[in-house]
Amino acid sequence: MQTTVMSSETLIEQIKEFERVLPQIDFKAYKEKVEQIFATKKSMSEEQLTNVLILSCIERISMEEPDWTYVAANIYLNQLYKKAACSRGYNSSSRYGSFLKLIEELTERGIYSEKILQEYSKEELIEMETLIVPERDSNFTYIGILTLADRYLAKSHSGDIYELPQERFLLIAATLMMNESKDKRMNLIKEAYWALSHLYMTVATPTLANAGKSYGQLSSCFIDTVDDSLRGIYDSNTDIATLSKSGGGIGVYLGKLRSRGSDIKGFKGISSGVIPWMKQLNNTAVSVDQLGQRQGAISVYLDVWHRDIYSFLAVKLNNGDERQRTHDLFTGVSIPDLFMEKVEARESWYLFDPHSVRKVLGFSLEDYYDEEKGKGSFREKYERCIEAATNGLLGEQGKVWDVVPAIDILKEIMKSQLETGTPYMFYRDTVNRGNANGHQGMIYCSNLCTEITQNMKATTVIEEKTVDGKIIVIKEPGDFVVCNLSSINLAKAVTEDVLERLVPIQVRMLDNVIDLNTIPVPQAQITNEKYRAIGLGTFGWHHLLALKGIKWESKEAVTFADQLYEEIAFLTIEASNELAKEKGAYPLFEHSDWATGNYFDSRQYTSEKWNALKNKVKENGIRNGYLMAVAPNSTTAIIAGTTASIDPIFKKEYSEEKKNYKVPVTAPDLSAETTWYYKSAYEIDQVWSIKQNAARQRHIDQSISFNLYVKNTIKAKELLNIHLEAWRSNLKTTYYTRSTSMVEIEECESCSS
Repeated sequence: MQTTVMSSETLIEQIKEFERVLPQIDFKAYKEKVEQIFATKKSMSEEQLTNVLILSCIERISMEEPDWTYVAANIYLNQLYKKAACSRGYNSSSRYGSFLKLIEELTERGIYSEKILQEYSKEELIEMETLIVPERDSNFTYIGILTLADRYLAKSHSGDIYELPQERFLLIAATLMMNESKDKRMNLIKEAYWALSHLYMTVATPTLANAGKSYGQLSSCFIDTVDDSLRGIYDSNTDIATLSKSGGGIGVYLGKLRSRGSDIKGFKGISSGVIPWMKQLNNTAVSVDQLGQRQGAISVYLDVWHRDIYSFLAVKLNNGDERQRTHDLFTGVSIPDLFMEKVEARESWYLFDPHSVRKVLGFSLEDYYDEEKGKGSFREKYERCIEAATNGLLGEQGKVWDVVPAIDILKEIMKSQLETGTPYMFYRDTVNRGNANGHQGMIYCSNLCTEITQNMKATTVIEEKTVDGKIIVIKEPGDFVVCNLSSINLAKAVTEDVLERLVPIQVRMLDNVIDLNTIPVPQAQITNEKYRAIGLGTFGWHHLLALKGIKWESKEAVTFADQLYEEIAFLTIEASNELAKEKGAYPLFEHSDWATGNYFDSRQYTSEKWNALKNKVKENGIRNGYLMAVAPNSTTAIIAGTTASIDPIFKKEYSEEKKNYKVPVTAPDLSAETTWYYKSAYEIDQVWSIKQNAARQRHIDQSISFNLYVKNTIKAKELLNIHLEAWRSNLKTTYYTRSTSMVEIEECESCSS
């Protein structure tokens, strides 16, 4: 067994440095334990010793002394440096080795993409190495650096560590700026590295994991619309499997599919409805895993007026007919204003078969929404459907249409939410009224994490023929939504006042993902290029409130959310406008709400500053058709050492499960001053969370992954009022309904940003 090369004197010197940097920690007992370990464990290898020292730090992490996490992180980093040095053959005393040699070796091994060496000269890569600041590794908490190293740093095929944290950040920056003009890209790389290495922002998990590598893609998730045909259903399943394999989370709109009891080719009552196709998607999610790491993640959405809505709401429940269950899918319900009005008034609600409506009335009910609160084309078409049904034109009641109390459907929704956390709520009228690209289409549902709202359309086969012995299939590509995400670390970026510098480089990085990414489904690639949609989001909101000394349940928090997200929105739109001047507007800009100015007018952006920006956008366009979306980003928030998304914390202290032990984690920057502002999510009045979210939603053109937190003792009327309040407050979506009685819900890793 290799004996340790680290002396007790060396380690005591390190501890003295910790004492200087972290004077709030009492190291006396720890030093005594270190000396005891050295006295009794002479034959320990250095790695074994390091692990013992880390565990000794971990067991001291508590609400009283949370900063032991940084001591543990520092010891772990020293171990990481030595492992990388051993793998790469350099002296570990310098911590970081040659960036150029790292790229050359991992390219030769097939781990890095050859494009880095093709696009950058050796001189440029050597210059990049001078940007690395090893001291920025001290920003990581223990759980943060452990998560980054375990999941994202490049390793050899045998699992040996090669890449170090600052090299991952630099490689992401170099990859995303690869296609920029050579005269300015080095400065852009510096800015991108500055943003990433200070943890002012994080890129989405697929970008964090795959940028610069020879495999995987960079976008987070995708949304498909399934055509009501056998070919459409199976083609969609193939596309979904293809994207799931490459690491994408999937949202699927099923609302165009005919319901159970509908006719097929004129044969009455033989359709089996949406559930069998959901079973097929469930099998895809389980069998087509994401790069061998985890099973696929697929969400499915259905309209609340669809005849199959009751069976749809039961698919994740643990009782009933198991043949009708799809436990591995996530569900969402598309809800018009009219339904919520009927719930409030305790009135009846009609359910229809989409196919019968199309065949008899010549329109698709799902293609309409109410253009104004209280009136619009959806309710007009809905009334026509009722008239046709009650006059016997649509077919037999109980087979292709039905009428039920609206409140009964919402009861089934709430029952499923309390048991499984889903369905998600998608308020389709609010979403479509706020769609800046309504001139080009319709939004039917959201994605796996409910923050993406972009135009959707089914892909259809228009011709299939044989030419010279080859089968040629010609399709009309639909709008297959692509999510390109990254997030601002509010707790650092706001407190250090860097938003004006940060947002422009962040928007450029996101925009470049669109051109760099190769998506294996052609219609998704086409949609990505047509709209050039991005989703700039945020995390660390509760952390920021605690640092600012602002109570969650307060008007001050609501006002702060309103002001902060307006500022972020302004900077994001301005950055995209500047990119449009440089590179051109997105192809569908003309006649959009951006082009007409309606986007600004509808949000009451009337100040001199906003009017000037509106005129700039009218004149020069905007680079990205969709701009902002707030994802759940729980994993990357852990890496950045802050709180997830716009969520409150669960607990001030909890444990992250690792293979052989638990890692204590505390709320970030927990102290005697901040502890009073870290109220548990389950103790917070959800109405205050809704008020905050309504304030920020006005400034976000897409949506927000917004969880509801309730106790298992909640009464149905209380949960109903929460949903009504969310709808009345013009929220576009709500994500999980998290109950204290539920097992922990697994987050979408792809949208983590």
